[in-house]
Amino acid sequence: MTKKKIGVLTGGGDAPGLNAVIYALTRTCIWKYDYELIGYIFGYNGLYENNFTTLDVNTTRGILHRGGTMIHSSNKDNLFMHPHVISGKTEYWDESAVAIKNMRDEGVDVLVVLGGDGTLTSARDFARRGVNVIGIPKTIDNDLGCTEVTFGFDSAVNVVTENLGRLHTTAESHHRVMIAEVMGRGAGWIALNAGIAGSADVILIPEIPYDIARVIDALEARIASKKGFSVIAVAEGAMSLAEAGMRRREREASRAENPYRTVSHALVEAIEAQMRTDARAVIPGHVQRGGNPCPYDRVLSTRLGARAAELIREDSYGVSVAMDGERVTENPLREVAGINKTVPPDHQMIKTAREIGVRFGD
Repeated sequence: MTKKKIGVLTGGGDAPGLNAVIYALTRTCIWKYDYELIGYIFGYNGLYENNFTTLDVNTTRGILHRGGTMIHSSNKDNLFMHPHVISGKTEYWDESAVAIKNMRDEGVDVLVVLGGDGTLTSARDFARRGVNVIGIPKTIDNDLGCTEVTFGFDSAVNVVTENLGRLHTTAESHHRVMIAEVMGRGAGWIALNAGIAGSADVILIPEIPYDIARVIDALEARIASKKGFSVIAVAEGAMSLAEAGMRRREREASRAENPYRTVSHALVEAIEAQMRTDARAVIPGHVQRGGNPCPYDRVLSTRLGARAAELIREDSYGVSVAMDGERVTENPLREVAGINKTVPPDHQMIKTAREIGVRFGD
């Protein structure tokens, strides 16, 4: 029987755990099934340019605990709408046929794709064109509807929780309002989980539009109770009631007028204008997705990578691995792409946070 050849790529933003997936996938494929593997450099761009490196026991040695991705990543290469500049104008062409030819010429039998919604949407489209594809969901935002949890999320929550703990001490020392703006444009899972773990007094997420008057009331109440400082955890996609009432394009246009005025800076301006207290904004930014994965994410990534190798052995393609409770499973890619998981306003964690006194600005 001909030995199978596996192509691997990581697309979209990086996340702690990508290397652990590659490590587990490579070792399972080689030691258990005697497959050959290559890794495409810079995601779908590597597939388009046929730029790859060998993945084997030696090249992947010592990467399980390391953050980032050894084969690099890109979130700008949708091969089904690939940009070309013609006479100064940008045109978008479907270049998927080039990628498919590259795989066939190289003898690649299966493509394993590690990524979030956009990356897995392209994986689905390649599957529709006859490519044997297996997806592995990745995002620190934990907003993919196909799986209970994604690797990288717990590591990001740990980073933000530590940041909130550090902000508490400086906020208390100066009797200030400290605002940590965390990642999450469309979903507030990081802000919610880290906000609870880090004892935030106010948590603002995209799913619950906030009334700035209610936020001020919460901060004033803490001052009245002799607590002269407050800590706010806010997702980057959190919206005021006024913004929530706008159409999406109108809201984007409004924010584009001053792209450096983030939600946390808007909160600082409002708080300092309406209260006799100092407010400061802190944006951890890419610190949340950098660094080594936490132990939970290392184990989760290992399980997902090993399961992807098993699916290859079973010739089960057009699917994405997933977590269902404590069980590793898989879902059809056609049911995965475009399905986002946001925080339900009546989620049990929201109720728990409210019971311990956390305010959500509503």
